[in-house]
Amino acid sequence: MSETTTSVTDVRIPAAVSVPAHRDPNVLRWVAAYTASMVGDTVFFLALSWAAVQNGTPAQAGLVTAVSAVPRALLMLGGGVVADRFGPRRVVIGSDAVRCAAVLAVAAVLFAADPGLWLLALLAVVFGTVDAVFMPAVGALPARITGTDQLARVQGMRGLALRFAAVVGAPLGGLGVAVGGAAAAFAFAGLLIAVSVPLLISVRMRDLPADGAGAARETTAWRDLVGGLRYVRRHRVLGPLMVTIALGDLGFVGPLNVGLTLLADERGWGASGMGWVLAGFGTGAGAAALLLAVRGRLPRAGCVAAGTIVPGAAAIAALAHASALPVAVGTALLIGLLAGLSGAMCGALLQAQSDPAYLGRVTAVGGLVSLGIAPLSMPLSAAAIGLWGTGPVFAVSAAVCGLGGVVALCAPGVRRAELPA
Repeated sequence: MSETTTSVTDVRIPAAVSVPAHRDPNVLRWVAAYTASMVGDTVFFLALSWAAVQNGTPAQAGLVTAVSAVPRALLMLGGGVVADRFGPRRVVIGSDAVRCAAVLAVAAVLFAADPGLWLLALLAVVFGTVDAVFMPAVGALPARITGTDQLARVQGMRGLALRFAAVVGAPLGGLGVAVGGAAAAFAFAGLLIAVSVPLLISVRMRDLPADGAGAARETTAWRDLVGGLRYVRRHRVLGPLMVTIALGDLGFVGPLNVGLTLLADERGWGASGMGWVLAGFGTGAGAAALLLAVRGRLPRAGCVAAGTIVPGAAAIAALAHASALPVAVGTALLIGLLAGLSGAMCGALLQAQSDPAYLGRVTAVGGLVSLGIAPLSMPLSAAAIGLWGTGPVFAVSAAVCGLGGVVALCAPGVRRAELPA
């Protein structure tokens, strides 16, 4: 990722050039690269789970699939510093190339031998470590490839890419396993990630004011990290917005993951019923992403981000009391729609409000909240449901989620925040 590496040198486009994101070839190349990489991720995790189950006990398989989260959570903030120091485009290209090489190397080993769980655990650790650098850089890219007036539209397009990856990735991974086992699925995942690399190389960067990449290299990495955290804490929009995101994720992740499984079992809906509820959630989130991708901007962005959290939290509480499956599916659709809108608007506001020199670190803080803190609510939710049942636990989770909306509504900076027209 040296500046002398011509293949990843940031090719600049004037900041004054503004093209609607859905018609901008530069943005579309980034979306295509992001989609290919996310589909590859989905196939990878399915292949990893399958290979772990085939080579160990259920407990060992669970440990292998969870181990990637540890380096991701521990190193995420440092990944934000790397993205700001070297530029997000270079970091994304380099980390995607490493991810691709690691997955293909493991696929080759699995084709030739049966090394056991240790190789899968090592791959999970490597993947999680590289993800800690990859994710902040991905989050910092949108503001550097399009105008600030297009950030909401880009977030919508990114949401559609994630929905597409979730729908398409699992069947593709299953097909790979059926055709050639875990080795073939890993190879397929590596090839999908490989598709993103040349697309990323072709993406051009915009000239941004106050780009502090050069200045960042004059300080130590530790000072950059502390400075980024201080910047977020003192910012009138970013500080309360991070608290909102943290509370929203803490209240959302538990009920919509392990809690939903237990609710489906309690109601007798079975796996197919749970699948329908998840489909309702995905449809709502996809509709929110499509709305933003088509419309491009919603007025009073801060109020929309905050205001959609409170009714979404109420819908989470109501889901636990849905006795009929169609009611649960409709409630899940509403949750997905509101959560999709609030999540996309929060993401767009983070991009628009951040100084370009801090974008990587800002997105790293948001990623740490979502991927490092929020998953802690899943075992807690499962244990609490075992003690008190789904209704009280969903209600408490909804209250935590709703508190995030209250924090945002009480913060003048967030409440009055607008996206550039």
